[in-house]
Amino acid sequence: MRFLHFPIAILLAAPVSAGEVWITNEKDDTISVIDVQTLEVTRTIPTGERPRGIIFSHDYSRVYICASDSDTVQVMDPDTGEILHDLPSGEDPEQFALHPNDRHLYIANEDDAITTVVDTETRTILAQINVGIEPEGMAVSPDGKIAITTSETTNMAHWIDTETRELFANTLVDARPRHAEFAAGGSELWVSSEIGGTVTVFDTATQAEKAKIRFEVQGVHPDRVQPVGFEFSADEKTVFVALGPSNHVAVINAETFEVEDYILVGRRVWHMAFSPDDSLLFTTNGVSGDVTVIDVANREAVKTIKVGRFPWGAATRP
Repeated sequence: MRFLHFPIAILLAAPVSAGEVWITNEKDDTISVIDVQTLEVTRTIPTGERPRGIIFSHDYSRVYICASDSDTVQVMDPDTGEILHDLPSGEDPEQFALHPNDRHLYIANEDDAITTVVDTETRTILAQINVGIEPEGMAVSPDGKIAITTSETTNMAHWIDTETRELFANTLVDARPRHAEFAAGGSELWVSSEIGGTVTVFDTATQAEKAKIRFEVQGVHPDRVQPVGFEFSADEKTVFVALGPSNHVAVINAETFEVEDYILVGRRVWHMAFSPDDSLLFTTNGVSGDVTVIDVANREAVKTIKVGRFPWGAATRP
């Protein structure tokens, strides 16, 4: 695929909504804040050690950060960049998901093989649920009834009843699952498998496998095609999947499960976030230490933005 560079004036001529994309830099212990209109880093904010997962509260008044090597989730005021307080996250938090109630955080604790549920208002641990070895991916269904943890070494997606806070199912996936998302109004669960090189789609009601998506990037050895983070378009018709050291993002038709395109980005692409209007997609490229900006309509990379060392997570603030 072609990697295109357009003058900033051309980029800004297109109608782009205001907003920010927040990028965690796990080697610098910082967050880089990118202005969506100018496509420039406007702030660099210090965090705890090895920030990875990042998510905003539903009203965007708080931002939660997995400071993995500090063994905590930090709560930050996004206007000032001030750390308001820490939450008791369990050891080595990596990814998390916020319940639709905007209060309960479900946190994957990679070193402890548990999922920790934290009340963000009382700042207390509500439950610690035993899951598989090296949990990473987290998702909560749109109706808030199911939480998912993926375990990298056990190669499973673990299904948690959020009311009882107990496992009710475990489903096998391919090697080293990394990321999970509910789709189709919550009727589907998608899980990426980094070493398996696949994305598996499950029927939520039955936990049965519905589809398995594989990738072939021209000129790239299959061992380097490693799906990790992915994002759905607002209409949930298209899925963009980061393919790790292949340095490409795959574009999938979410209705047919077919791969429609591949987009060349930076080195070792991890995660992504859309601009508020979904016209741009920002990818975190760990090894090259930058963010690639993708024009979603044209499915082309249009700009590279230098950030900190080993950018990992991404989240959007309107």
